[in-house]
Amino acid sequence: MNVKIIVRVTFVLLWMVSASCASGAVDNTDTQQKKQATDPVDKVLEKLNKSTRELKSYQGQIEYKFTQPSLFDSQDLKKGIFYYTKEGNKSRLRVNFQTRKQDEEPEHKYIEQYIVLDGDSLAYPGRRFEGTWLVCIDYQVPEVKYIQVAEAGDPNKPMDVFELASENIPLVGFTKIEELKEQFEVSLIEQKTPESKDFIQVHLKVGPNSIYKDDYTYIDFWIDRKLNLPAKVIAITTEEDIYEIKFLQPKVNKAIDKNVFDFKIPKKFGEPEIIPLKEKNEQ
Repeated sequence: MNVKIIVRVTFVLLWMVSASCASGAVDNTDTQQKKQATDPVDKVLEKLNKSTRELKSYQGQIEYKFTQPSLFDSQDLKKGIFYYTKEGNKSRLRVNFQTRKQDEEPEHKYIEQYIVLDGDSLAYPGRRFEGTWLVCIDYQVPEVKYIQVAEAGDPNKPMDVFELASENIPLVGFTKIEELKEQFEVSLIEQKTPESKDFIQVHLKVGPNSIYKDDYTYIDFWIDRKLNLPAKVIAITTEEDIYEIKFLQPKVNKAIDKNVFDFKIPKKFGEPEIIPLKEKNEQ
């Protein structure tokens, strides 16, 4: 798979939980507070920020579907487990896909893993890894890639994996409300069916001068009213491709075994392909 596609897919995955892991910085002026008190959109977004600032871990089932209407409406559905944890000033994320279903084919076992972590968590003879890296493990090929996605920054202020994602796609709940509105027309969609009443749907229409205008047409996401956390996101690209991600059975702020983020490369994989940031941008 093309490196840019791998990174983009990973950032789409990051987007989903990043809305749940926001720093929640807001303008505390009286004008801003009064506006948020009357604007339904601002109230929803601020409530999301407020309830997620202290999120330290997230674990849940994930369903990721990629649809290409231009290619006979082909669909690729992967299911697995999503892990995120933040301890001190370090954060880690891991997605373990376990099954796959393509179009009308039966669902089958499929092992593919994505891990985002600090370079100091990686080891390779004669090589030092700095910054943030994405590890892609594909058991079908089989192959492993180490892809650098961010340079090393201030050691006292390391980049959270969701800050990294915010540079590639908009993070509702992470981006300040006013900044979000500069890039999108933000609105709430009424939920009319009984099963949808437990969710709040936020619609983001890409503005004509938005920095995302070349990538997305619009993005919808649904917030679970009970947990006040995102439950689903649908992103429509300018090429009319559709990314849909669902989070099921979430466990919030529950202990996650640190060994979850460890990995070993099986012998049959051979040496990992190492792609520094400069080289990645050229691909």
